[in-house]
Amino acid sequence: MCGIAALFAYHPDAPANDVQELLRMREAMALRGPDAAGIWNNEDDRVTLGHRRLAIIDPEQRANQPMISQDGRHVVVFNGEIYNHPALRESLGRLGHSFQTRSDTEVLLHLYAEYGVDMLTHLRGMFAFVLWDRLAKSLLVARDPYGIKPLYYADDGSTIRIASQVGALLAGGRVSRQPDPAGWVGFFLFGSVQEPFTQYQSIRALPAGCFLRVTSQGTGAITEYFSLAATFLHAANHPNPWQPEKVAENVRAILRDSVQAHLTADVPVGAFLSSGVDSGALVGLAQETKKEKIHTVTLSFEAFHQDQRDEAPLAQRVAEHYQTQHVTRMVTQPEFHREIPAILAAMDQPTIDGINTWFVSKAARELGLKVALSGLGGDELFGGYPSFSDIPRWLKIARLARHIPYSGPMFRHLSLPLFQSLPGLGAKGASFFMYGASFPGAYLLRRGVFMPWELPALLGEDMATEGLQRLDVLAHIEKSMPPAPSGTFARIASMEASLYMRNQLLRDTDWASMAHSLEVRTPLVDRVVLQSLAPLLIQSQTARGKQWLAQAPKPPLPPEVVYRKKTGFTIPVQAWLLNHPQLDGWRHVPMLAHHGCHGSRRLAYAVYHHRSQ
Repeated sequence: MCGIAALFAYHPDAPANDVQELLRMREAMALRGPDAAGIWNNEDDRVTLGHRRLAIIDPEQRANQPMISQDGRHVVVFNGEIYNHPALRESLGRLGHSFQTRSDTEVLLHLYAEYGVDMLTHLRGMFAFVLWDRLAKSLLVARDPYGIKPLYYADDGSTIRIASQVGALLAGGRVSRQPDPAGWVGFFLFGSVQEPFTQYQSIRALPAGCFLRVTSQGTGAITEYFSLAATFLHAANHPNPWQPEKVAENVRAILRDSVQAHLTADVPVGAFLSSGVDSGALVGLAQETKKEKIHTVTLSFEAFHQDQRDEAPLAQRVAEHYQTQHVTRMVTQPEFHREIPAILAAMDQPTIDGINTWFVSKAARELGLKVALSGLGGDELFGGYPSFSDIPRWLKIARLARHIPYSGPMFRHLSLPLFQSLPGLGAKGASFFMYGASFPGAYLLRRGVFMPWELPALLGEDMATEGLQRLDVLAHIEKSMPPAPSGTFARIASMEASLYMRNQLLRDTDWASMAHSLEVRTPLVDRVVLQSLAPLLIQSQTARGKQWLAQAPKPPLPPEVVYRKKTGFTIPVQAWLLNHPQLDGWRHVPMLAHHGCHGSRRLAYAVYHHRSQ
């Protein structure tokens, strides 16, 4: 896990690269890679690559980056981990390639030399990399299938700038800070900026599962090499071949294989442990494959002490069940308040989440860990969210009612005062008949923080109108889904993974963990796992996958974990964060003061108010 930066002055009239700009970009990401720093500059000063390293695989100096191929043709900077690099190394060796390190970075160089851009289909892992071909004078920029690792670029028409963080591009000093209405609209609608937008007009995210080539002719079109929606559509057309009595056994084998792959490291690997099925099952599977006891970490908040929201007691039960080396880390209100400035500074893009990952990553690093497994992705993969039951039900109700007169904007206008007085409803309840009759609209109701018609009052008429037009939120959601007849499960799973998980959970996990120089790995967010399980999950169309997940470790998870009511990994945001003086900007906004307003809505405006100052 690292930080990468690159400059390519591709236009003949572009000025030569300023190495100091690259160094500013690189050092803005020092926490992503505290173990080593490197820079490489082409002979003509038109290609410059920088790297900050967190050493996980082959931590010796020989594996530092930027890394140059043995023949000198290719140079790469890489962020992430390639979990199948030992198998790739072996197959490349049979083709005549020889290696000087044990690193997965060197495997990338040889793999590109052998297969070109088709190398991307061979990779199992999380990655973002920039690779320069000195002979072809071509830059390849690529990102992993799920978008676990971030990658951003700013192209001014003559020079392209690339980095692992938005903040690093800004630190270079040559990128405009003009706000992007589409980025801010996406943030207010979902609580996170929607890819490929950022909060700045000049900066874009390279979409997940895509690559980009840059030559002297300019920046080429973004090319998609992997799609979650296409994977589900393919699975719908290829029924699950397993016999019913073999399903649990096969699911166990697939998950165990992924966990084993994600444990590949030359440093100790620990795990985040909550009271849920996802993290508990992964801990059980990880402990099966390890000779020594694995370190597990749980957060406990003093505000939840002896409360049903406290994760610690049940997590302790799971740790004892699998005999891990377990630590419960208590977070107090004073510590929470002390950390807020650092949290806001590390937050690379605005978000209403990630604070829990910040503190559990801090706890893991205090234990000396560089790597931790996370159960992130289990609900998206196995249908564990309420959206898998809510959206189909809402579709039926809204479609039955859509022919009723005044069930659209008029209903919203007349019913809003009533819904605002009812906790949990508010603007969403008033918008039900406007949006609930389509998959994208129902998803917006399920995941939305604000409704589109509320944004002019928050952002101003001009900014809201432009942002809504450019984001085109319903079309944005629609693009994440496989087309019919892939099935309801596939469509919701694809939306959750492409929108909520990618733009919120994975991005928050990245910035919050890297602020503590910790690499977080997600065995349930894995291309091979998805391709293997998708036919079964589509066929079952139920949440049975969570049962298969719970049964995967040996011994299986305790019943009190499996049948516990789902609560999510909660933190005392309302009491601790929204009363903090640094985030009180929401208080002057009338629409945020009423009884039915959720804390997440106040938090969204507080973050906006803070970051736009």
